[in-house]
Amino acid sequence: MKIIIHGGFFSESSTSSETKIAKQQALLRIVKDSYAYLLNHSALETVVYAVSQLEDDELFNAGIGSQIQSDGKIRMSASLMDGESQKMSGVINIEEVKNPIQVAQVLMKVDDRILGGSGATNFARQNGFEAFSTEIPQRRSEYEAKVKSLGTGTVGCVALDKDGKIAVATSTGGKGFEIPGRISDSATVAGNYANEFCGVSLTGVGEDIVSGAVAAKIVTRVTDGFSLEKAFEKTFAELKPYDGFAGAIAIDNNGNMLHQDSHPSMVFASFDGVNEQVFQ
Repeated sequence: MKIIIHGGFFSESSTSSETKIAKQQALLRIVKDSYAYLLNHSALETVVYAVSQLEDDELFNAGIGSQIQSDGKIRMSASLMDGESQKMSGVINIEEVKNPIQVAQVLMKVDDRILGGSGATNFARQNGFEAFSTEIPQRRSEYEAKVKSLGTGTVGCVALDKDGKIAVATSTGGKGFEIPGRISDSATVAGNYANEFCGVSLTGVGEDIVSGAVAAKIVTRVTDGFSLEKAFEKTFAELKPYDGFAGAIAIDNNGNMLHQDSHPSMVFASFDGVNEQVFQ
């Protein structure tokens, strides 16, 4: 059993050392707590559990603390994929929901599994998700001062459970000041993908990740016999011609875990019950 999570990118130039330490501590706390949950739950249940905690922490740009779009509203996206059943579900540009990943979890049980905009929000209301503002004062002040973010905030989790099953979940609060209707990678197979061989979650610039079909390429290459390392190496090399900005976490069915970014520095943490690792 293994688990790895990410919380977007850390910028030395725009984030204090106090924030860096806080993110390290938060990621280690969440990854260890989620590993304890994984002991008695499936990979699919665990990735939702982990990403929900990341959505609830305003240090990360997902759920609470999501970025504000150019029209002053917050719209979030999230998706979930079960490596065993090959089912993916997700919400795109959902509004006023505390935990978008939990709405994606409910969508896993219906036929129309990826919903966007008002359809996603209405589905959430119909299924007991009450209206909840995820705006925090920091995001409002950034918006009002028109301080543009790096656009690299997303959270994600990949888990391998005791039965050898893999699942992955990804959630984002957007890049900030985007055109309403913009679709990120987080609810697509470019940013969130898994099968029985491998699971991958991405963060970074959504347009770059979609252009590179990054998560789907890595998983496909592992399925076709590449080692996880070689799949990462080849896929990230394909980002270089357009200087693609991306970071990825992954676990394969042999229990190999890997993380890589094309630009410094993705924040992540992993735990296998004994060994822990966190970004530095």
